[in-house]
Amino acid sequence: MKKSLWRIAAFLMKELIYRCARNRVDWRKLSLFGAMLTVAGVVFQMFTLPYSLNMWFLLPPATVSLSGSMNGTIPSSEARSEARAEQFQLVPTVPIVSVNSSLKLIQSMPVEPKKVTDLLKRKPISRRRKKNIKPDDKSNILSPPPPHKTVPSRFQRYIWSLPPNEALVYAKKEIEHTPVVVDDPDLFAPLFQNVSVFRRSYELMEMILKVFIYPDGARPIFHQPHLKGIYASEGWFMRLMEGNRQFTTRDPEKAHLFYLPYSARQLEMALYVPRSHNMKPLSIFLRDYVNMIAAKYPFWNRTHGADHFLVACHDWGPYTVTEHEELSKNTIKALCNADLSEGIFVAGKDVSLPETTIRTPRKPLRNVGGNRVSQRPFLAFFAGNMHGRVRPKLLKYWRDKDEDMKIYGPLPIRVSRKMSYVQHMKSSKYCICPMGYEVNSPRIVEAIYYECVPVIIADNFVLPFSEVLDWSTFSVVVTEKDIPKLKEILLAIPMRRYLKMQINVKMVQKHFLWNPRPIRYDLFHMILHSIWFNRLNQIQITNS
Repeated sequence: MKKSLWRIAAFLMKELIYRCARNRVDWRKLSLFGAMLTVAGVVFQMFTLPYSLNMWFLLPPATVSLSGSMNGTIPSSEARSEARAEQFQLVPTVPIVSVNSSLKLIQSMPVEPKKVTDLLKRKPISRRRKKNIKPDDKSNILSPPPPHKTVPSRFQRYIWSLPPNEALVYAKKEIEHTPVVVDDPDLFAPLFQNVSVFRRSYELMEMILKVFIYPDGARPIFHQPHLKGIYASEGWFMRLMEGNRQFTTRDPEKAHLFYLPYSARQLEMALYVPRSHNMKPLSIFLRDYVNMIAAKYPFWNRTHGADHFLVACHDWGPYTVTEHEELSKNTIKALCNADLSEGIFVAGKDVSLPETTIRTPRKPLRNVGGNRVSQRPFLAFFAGNMHGRVRPKLLKYWRDKDEDMKIYGPLPIRVSRKMSYVQHMKSSKYCICPMGYEVNSPRIVEAIYYECVPVIIADNFVLPFSEVLDWSTFSVVVTEKDIPKLKEILLAIPMRRYLKMQINVKMVQKHFLWNPRPIRYDLFHMILHSIWFNRLNQIQITNS
């Protein structure tokens, strides 16, 4: 039967091809041929397929159970037919619905009411949007649902239940007995004084630390971050701290630290009288603010400000705290102007804040990166305004004195037309970072951004994050009296050591980057960790 059907079909196909080739198509015979082909297909599936055609299309693939054969018994034909009947009953029948009854069908489906309204309210995609949608565009793909938050362990719940002071004591004991870290893919061990201590302290900060931000204070001095220029560090920290949920709390009773959210840059712009050389109104204003906080809340007087901190990158930041004794001596001050010689900055308690130049707040990481070592023809480079005691001395000895030493005042126009300031830093092995009016300089972080080994010339300057970072692995510190020997000092560094330092500059770069959304170990977290770490240094552990 099968062979005869195939012969008839083959004969009809040959006849059709022959007629079409000769242009003698008889449409009556063609329609008859189509009908015969349809009948042949139905007969074929009736005699060859075990089930009717609609069952093959509606049924899912059958699963075969080997349990019966494994037990040594073979199911009978009646049992197999009953199993087939049960399998057929599992297939739901498709409802035949008219066009006007679509709403009834939607209501009968097990869909949430909110989803139904969303489906009904959803507007069709316009033609323009259809054109703009690309098949490989991942932004149009629905993202998977967010993962469920992990349930805190019993240990974490115990830590959270501790009073703030007891939690800090526990953290300090843990750090003192920290295990040795063998390998951490997120941390480059040569950069750190002790990578094991840093890692454990950082983990405890993520687990324990809560910061209360005082809501008091009027704009623009308070709660209004300044995000552009060389003093942008204080503004970026304020913005990210106030927008953070992990480390902040609205309950001051649970706080381990208290943040005074003022901007030294905004304070100077609002209160300083130009050319008056009088900074006392600024410090009086901040003194009155702290007195108001102490009178309104009980937390300042509880520790006399020892668990409070401020962040100020303006050169005058240290001088704005002098009118309040407890603010000056007890509070943790994160300052760009970290000068030990003036007696305001206290090493081990206060934090040296990196000074970062942000030219475009929307793209803080613009131009980050540098050339390879083989594409750095200059030994050293500096260009900048002449202020302070160090820069005139640097130009006196090295301006136009050596082709390898590109030392300028403000970068001349004739030079900048050929190569910009940033290109000079990316084309130099060492970038000279002398102090200006104060010990701090934004060129230190700029050099790290452009992967140029920084040469720091600033006596009495506490380097940023020096409580955890080993600056000797990725920078060169030169005293002011050794400026005449600058080239000799740089040439005495072996090439092997320079290559290691240049690699370390690349590796330390991520710890000095402002990310619009903070990530682990970036600049925001490094500043917060230094504040946390120095607060732990003040905790006294009794022998009992």
